[in-house]
Parts: sequence; C-alpha cells; structure tokens
Amino acid sequence: MRSLRSRVALCAATALALLTTVLGPVSSPAAAAPPGGPAFAVHPARAALARLLPRHVAQFRLVPVSRPASGDYFTVSGRAGRVRVQGTSPAVILSGVNWYLKYTAKVDIGWPGRSTAKLPRVLPAPAAAVRKDALVPHRFALNDTDDGYSGAYRDWASYERQIDLLALHGVNEVFVQMGADAVYYETLQEFGYSADELRKWIPGPAHQPWWLMQNMSGFGGPVTERLLKDRAALGRKIADRLRLLGMTPVLPGYYGTVPPRFTEKNPTGPVVPQGSWVGFERPDWLDPRSEIFPRVAASFYRHQRKLFGDSTMYKMDLLHEGGRPGNVPVADAAKAVMNALQTARPGAVWTLIGWQKNPSTQIIDAVDKSRLLIVDGLSDRYDGLDREAAWHGAPYAFGTIPNFGGHTTIGANTAVWTERFEQWRTKPGSALAGIAYLPEGTGGNPVAYELFTELAWRTGPLDHQSWFARYAERRYGGADPHAAKAWELLRTGPYSMPSGTWSEAQDSLFTARPRLTATKAASWSPGAMRYDPATVHQALAELLRVAPALRTTDAYRFDLVDVARQALANRSRSLLPQIKDAYDAGDLPRFRERAAEWMRDLALLDDLLATDTRFLLGPWLADARSWGTTEAERAAAEFDARSLLTTWGHRSGSDTGGLRDYANREWSGLVSGFYAMRWSTYLDSLDTALATGRAPVAIDWFALENAWNLRRDHFPVRGSGDPVARAAAVLDAVPAPAPARQPVAAGG
Repeated sequence: MRSLRSRVALCAATALALLTTVLGPVSSPAAAAPPGGPAFAVHPARAALARLLPRHVAQFRLVPVSRPASGDYFTVSGRAGRVRVQGTSPAVILSGVNWYLKYTAKVDIGWPGRSTAKLPRVLPAPAAAVRKDALVPHRFALNDTDDGYSGAYRDWASYERQIDLLALHGVNEVFVQMGADAVYYETLQEFGYSADELRKWIPGPAHQPWWLMQNMSGFGGPVTERLLKDRAALGRKIADRLRLLGMTPVLPGYYGTVPPRFTEKNPTGPVVPQGSWVGFERPDWLDPRSEIFPRVAASFYRHQRKLFGDSTMYKMDLLHEGGRPGNVPVADAAKAVMNALQTARPGAVWTLIGWQKNPSTQIIDAVDKSRLLIVDGLSDRYDGLDREAAWHGAPYAFGTIPNFGGHTTIGANTAVWTERFEQWRTKPGSALAGIAYLPEGTGGNPVAYELFTELAWRTGPLDHQSWFARYAERRYGGADPHAAKAWELLRTGPYSMPSGTWSEAQDSLFTARPRLTATKAASWSPGAMRYDPATVHQALAELLRVAPALRTTDAYRFDLVDVARQALANRSRSLLPQIKDAYDAGDLPRFRERAAEWMRDLALLDDLLATDTRFLLGPWLADARSWGTTEAERAAAEFDARSLLTTWGHRSGSDTGGLRDYANREWSGLVSGFYAMRWSTYLDSLDTALATGRAPVAIDWFALENAWNLRRDHFPVRGSGDPVARAAAVLDAVPAPAPARQPVAAGG
C-alpha cells in the first residue's frame, strides 16, 4: 500500500513540477469552460456524484449558471428519472443535489452514515421547482486541529470523501494544512537552517496543527524528507480538487514562526521568545516589523505557490493561546503581516479564528477590515455576545465547535444555532458574513453537521422540532414511529443543550485517567451531564424497535452503535460514585461488586464498538503505519498517532499541562487495550488496599500510558459482529437513569 502511494505521489509531484514550469502556478477558480460556453465545467460535480450515487448519477442533469452579484444559488426541478439541478459552482450544484435527496427522495448522505440504499430505481420527481439562495458568502469548514484529531495519516481516498461531503453540504471554503510543513522546510533553508535542523524542528504529522499555531515544535519527529514530499503532494491534490469544485482552499499564511537561533543566523531578524504552552516550549516569533520579515514571508508565499498554487484566503492567528507580543506593538505587527500577504497575494483575505480573546481589536483596527474574515469559534458557547461591537464591524462567520479533541460524545447546542444565527444575521448593522463549522475532530455527530450547514440556505427561523422530525424520516430512508420518537428524545436531550458555558457535551469517565473523584476525562471538558441522560437511554430503546426493513441502512447501524455507546458512557457517571461510596465505607464486597460491573461495562462497550469500522482503533494505527517505508518510520508514525490519543505529548505536557486524554474517544481497541488496562490497574490497587488495610500503592500513570504508546500490537481494521444484538445487550445491562439524581451542568 505504502509503496504504491509513494509511486503515485512521486508521479504527481513530477507532473506538477513540469506543469508549474510550463504554465505557472495553478489558480483557484472552478474548472474553466471554453469561451462563450457554459459558466464552468460540471464534470467535477458529476465525478463526485458518480462516487456518491453510482447507480443514479445518469438520472441527474447538472447545469452551470453564472454567479450573480447576489451570490450563490441552486435550483432543483425536473421529472421522475430526470432531475435537473443548476448551480453557480460545481460544489453548489452538489448542494442542490443534496437538497433534492433530503427533501424529495428523503434519503440521507451524512458525515457519517447514509441511507441511499433505500433510493428507488427511478428517482422521484420534485413536487415543484425549488430555488435556494445562499444567505452568506462564506461557508467555512475545518478547525486548525482537524488534521490532528481527525487523522493526520489519512490517504487520498479519505480526503476525497471528506471533500465530497463538504461540497454536498454547501461548504465553499476549506482550511487545508496538509503539506504546510514542506513550505517551512523549503523556506527556512534560505535563512541559514540545515535540512537536518528543520526536520528535527517539525513535529510528527499528528502534532503539526499546534506547531502551525505556534504552540509547540519537534514532538513526534524528526520527520523525513520523503514524508515531507509525500504530504506536500497530497496537500496539492486536496487543494486542486477543491479548486475544481469551485471551493477555496484556505491555506496557512506566514506571520513569523521561526525555529530557535534565528537571530544568530540572521542578525537583522529580532525574535520574541514565546515561552511555553501547557508544558511545551513554543517556537519563537520573528518581529514582523523587522527588515528581514518581508523577505521570509515572500519566500514562504513563493514556495507555497510552487507547491500548492494560489488562494484568495490565508489563515493566521497571531499570539494564539497565550502568545507574547513582547515589545512589539500588536497593531504594527498586524500591519506588517497584512502587507506581506497583500504583496504576495493582492486582494487576499486574512482569516482568523475567534477564540478566547483573539483576535484583538489592535489587530482588527490596524488593517483593512474588508480583507478580514473572523471564523468565530464561540458563537453558540457564551451568552451576551456582540460581535459587531467586540470586533469593530469586521466581517465574521457564525461558528461552532461542537467537538473537542475528537471525542466520540454526541450532542451540540443546535437549538442555540437555529435561534441565534437568524437573530445575528438580520439585526441592524450586522457584520455576519458566513458560517463556520469548526469541530476539533470531524466524522461524528452527523445530525449536527447537517443542521448547521443548512443554516446558510434557509430563509427565516428554522423550526427545530420539525427539522428533526424530517431528519428522522430520511436518515434511515423511510418513516418509522420509533425512529421519530428516538430523534425527538435526542433532540430534547443532547441536541438541545443551552449556551452559557460549553459548546460540547460531557465526555466519558471510562476514558478518564482513573480516580474515584473523576468528573471528566479531558481537563477542559464539562464536569457534569449537560442534559437528562434518560433521553439517550430511551432513544436507544426506540431505535431497537425500528422496523427491520430500515435497520439495513448504514446510517441506522452507525446511529445505533453511537447511541448505545453514549448510554453506556452516561452510565459511567452514576456508577463511579457508587464505587467511591463503597471504597470510602470500607465495604469490600460491595466495592468488588461495583468494580466488577465497571469492568464488565468496559468489556461490553468494546464489544459494541467492534461492530462498526468507524469506532475502531485499528484503522487509525494502520493509517499511520502505512506512511512509513522502514520499520523505524512506521514506529515513529505509530507513536505519533497513539500518543495524541493518550498522553498527548511528553510528561510535562501530559501531567503538568493537563493535556492527557484531551483526545479521548471510545473506540474498540482503545477501550480494551488502554482504558480497561488503566482501570483494572487502579481498581486492583484499591481492592488490595481495602483487603490489607493499607494505603493504595502510587501508580506512575504517565509511565504506564507511555509504555502503551510505544507498543506495536495490531488491532482489527474492519468491524465485525451484530450491532443490533450488542446494542440490545447494552440496553439490558444499563439501568434506566433516574433524572433527579443525575447532575446537569447549570447554564450549559
């Protein structure tokens, strides 16, 4: 597999070099059409449709239309077996196809899960012609952390599927960081660094997002030159596919990140030390006012153009999560960063994330606001926000981060979205110009993704209850009263969490570093239930009653496993206090009974997850190994991938910095091989303490965890077993929650 990927990457890189030499860098628009012909070529949309609906692609007529000044739109019309979809880009056409699938054919292509197997042989006719206009020009997707928490070692097939699903749901701007390491690698060799120095400075792929945000360096490395080239070739392929579909690849821009000893190598380049970030030493920041900064930036953009082509949007976050300006006036730095961008890419938009106290008004007021876009990560998290006042009228996208660290927990503040987006968009003087879907890890919570991306195409308030009812019908390809009831329960529970404090649900205590008083696994996760757990338990019972004819869909199987998983995860929050009570009372028989139940639940959880490939650890590790050509490379990649899920980094970052289990997730193999190992070690130590009357033996958790990171055991890469039977076993094993006894986090 890996040798084939290397040959493909080499051929692609060679062809790209020849193409760039002859034609110059590739530009960003959709596939060009002949002069006097259609507005653009539709073949990229048709190719995507062939991948998504191979049995029905011939029944769609895709029609390109020019984009008017008012913005993107699509129309859907036609007759049975001949559906006509027109749109203003290939991606917008795909959005129109998806609207037809959802509201005429009543099937779902989710991220993940699909019910298209229920489509009839001849597609039904639309009841009437439909036109949908985009309410906002910017429809942005992907967090800076996505390439880490969603899988830094994915292959082209995975990214191709991701791009298809983004286009299908109306997204037109996608953050692309794959291969950015190669740009730094080429650039900084022009400023005194050796290839060896840079390969040691660049982290392993799983940890690179935080290096690009100027938080850390080196961990998981050194990287190899071959890895850099392969990642650059894949990044180019991703960017080119986005362009073909009329989508904008949002590329990392240059704002001053440099390795150690930059001033020693370049005396005209003063740097500001950035201190540490949760236990990691941060890269230095080159003063943007310096004489050398424009030269470094120009080199960066030149190499980026050669490797990836151009874009009209560049992502940069100055002083992210505690960065230090030192004696550099932030406004002057912002001007210099923007000047370097505009010199290299005239008219480009500087994209920043709205997170914590960033971006500051010092940045916003120093530059042309028409060249800014703030993708807000906190729109649904806190109350009382006034983005126009806080950001002095700069354009921003209404955004959400419904997932942190790639957690498998379900839930989102969806009711907040449906109310707040329309309020903010229509208020006098609104600067809202887009939506931004920003989970730290993608590939879960399909209903949240579908609802959020639909906000950009719906005029007027969205009826939350009605929308979920229609979703329940199409999700499994047919109406079913039990599916409807299940989704109404999920709507009122995990998908109606309030704003105020959090934008994600609580994580699972099964995934926490063992402690009798644990209330969360990740340090920055909610410490209590954010909804009534009875809603999930009852939803599981309803899903198990869905008609057998609908249980065959991929979407049903995914949802059933996910909801059963969540019911078990929620059980951890009522069971752990019972274990603590028994231990504190010195009641050894009761302690053993509850501890045995805890371990049985972990085994049951792993068995459930093993039925679905999307809940397996095996593919995550196999993907990492596939990028190596030697045993040493495969071992380094696997350590990089394992450590992100567990310790996150070294001892300081894990223990003192609190990063351990930040990327916790309930996956088969991770549950049985890592979480169960920790809990059995801990509970055995408590058992011995109770039996002997002595204090429990101290456990060096980091040493235990890092030993697992260094292992090379293999795990299944395909799901097996009956998800219905396993989910039914969960329902039988988990007592119905007593809502009054379950703490629910106040204010979110």
